[in-house]
Amino acid sequence: MKTATLGPVQRAEALARMAERELDILVVGGGVVGAGTVLDAATRGLATGLVEARDWAAGTSSRSSKLIHGGLRYLEMLDFALVREALKERGLLLERLAPHLVKPVPFLYPLQHHVWERFYAGSGVALYDAMSLSSGHGRGLPVHRHLSHKRALRVAPCLRKDALVGALQYYDAQMDDARFVETLVRTAASYGAQVANGARVVDFLREGERVVGARVEDVESGGTYEVRARQVVNATGVWTDDTQGLINERGQFHVRASKGIHLVVPKDRIHSTTGLILRTEKSVLFVIPWGRHWIIGTTDTDWDLDKAHPAASSADIDYLLEHVNSVLATPLTRDDVEGVYAGLRPLLAGESDATSKLSREHTVAHPVPGLVVVAGGKYTTYRVMAKDAVDEAVHGLDQRVAECVTEDVPLLGAEGYRAMWNARARIAARTGLHVARVEHLLNRYGSLTEELLELVVADPSLGEPLTGAEDYLRAEVVYACTHEGARHLDDVLTRRTRISIETFDRGTGCAREAAELMAPALGWDAAQVDKEVAHYEKRVEAERESQRQPDDLTADAARLGAPDIVPL
Repeated sequence: MKTATLGPVQRAEALARMAERELDILVVGGGVVGAGTVLDAATRGLATGLVEARDWAAGTSSRSSKLIHGGLRYLEMLDFALVREALKERGLLLERLAPHLVKPVPFLYPLQHHVWERFYAGSGVALYDAMSLSSGHGRGLPVHRHLSHKRALRVAPCLRKDALVGALQYYDAQMDDARFVETLVRTAASYGAQVANGARVVDFLREGERVVGARVEDVESGGTYEVRARQVVNATGVWTDDTQGLINERGQFHVRASKGIHLVVPKDRIHSTTGLILRTEKSVLFVIPWGRHWIIGTTDTDWDLDKAHPAASSADIDYLLEHVNSVLATPLTRDDVEGVYAGLRPLLAGESDATSKLSREHTVAHPVPGLVVVAGGKYTTYRVMAKDAVDEAVHGLDQRVAECVTEDVPLLGAEGYRAMWNARARIAARTGLHVARVEHLLNRYGSLTEELLELVVADPSLGEPLTGAEDYLRAEVVYACTHEGARHLDDVLTRRTRISIETFDRGTGCAREAAELMAPALGWDAAQVDKEVAHYEKRVEAERESQRQPDDLTADAARLGAPDIVPL
């Protein structure tokens, strides 16, 4: 297998090839489910294509809590099947599929009542661990432990002494959600899939009642392609109903959007060696370690406004600060918040009006011949959703197709990662980079780190940190364009890196330097560099303005003040 690159030339070639001959399966939607589906199909030997209207993971899949977890709270809802399935997937990702991207993370659950709560919560966490081990893929994480009041405060000195009587500590896992999706897409391309972002489906091709492909608009370069496929998979998440509307068919289920927002604060604002999980009146609140930062989230509220750019209001931010401050000895203020992001969960609508009660199960349907729809679910179980979608699509192919093999297909960068990790001191000595910098690269690119280091050898200035965002090398900006499919400054600062939420200026300080690094790789002139920087600055200002608004309606109106650089 040759490692694919997702540069501008490869994107143009992919669109042309998709239009040249009929595919077995065309996947619409470049989030985690669409990316997983195209990898599943490609590794079964099927001729497969993937198109995404914006950027890989530009929607829900870059705005999650960044957790790979079984969903401890679903045990309380007695949804044992969902938890068991998710825990198996967590183990597979940690051990085999993506050890470079998915990492263990500890959480502390403060207890507020003696005896009964320790027994009740402890039983739940013990069952969680037991289900993980019984999956056959749970040995990579420590088991839970009970902590006294004193030991809990030693682990998390940030907590108010009267906020707990003791605690439980257990482990889950986390990843960079946008990077994970991009790696999925690139892995699929390495197995022969044709993939293109900035390619929007504007209509489905029909022969009678049957869907036989899609009309795809190249929103970057102009032009329209007719991509014919024996089966089309709609994996557009919260846009599922909109996509179904292209065939005047809503389908057998309805997808509702639930908004979740997250805050990012610097590591030194919360003194703790572990993440936290706190109960709220509606759900749970996580305080998640994130490099030199913490992620705090999330909310769970109905959303029926703009899906492309869900806005966090002032009320959302106050809600999170109020709940996390209820247990912190030193409360957080608005001034402590570096970044804010909002995402939409695609939930299968049920009878309840409360989004926290809607299903996190997924559904696959075949509403009309030639079209499969997959929706719902949670990030952790993307691979199972993808398998089910391809299994359904295979029913419409008049040929014998191999079974799913993605349980045994590591993502790019996984092969050789552990060996390179063991050799990180040698790599640091060879390259002149600090060992901490090499560790950072290995945990973002795995064994593909060597490709990035080749850029530094060719141009040593790329081995310098990006001014104003020192966690990232200048080479990472270039690599995002030449190898990872980035088309715009926004793609690099919000998804290939997370500079937009990890710096107090939201990335405006390094925007011009990043754009100038991108220019040669993408063929930009000075005018396009200026346009990219101006657009990014307007986007940041619109987001800041939305976060000053009192409610969803006013926040949405403020966020829409900055149009997309490529109109959709």
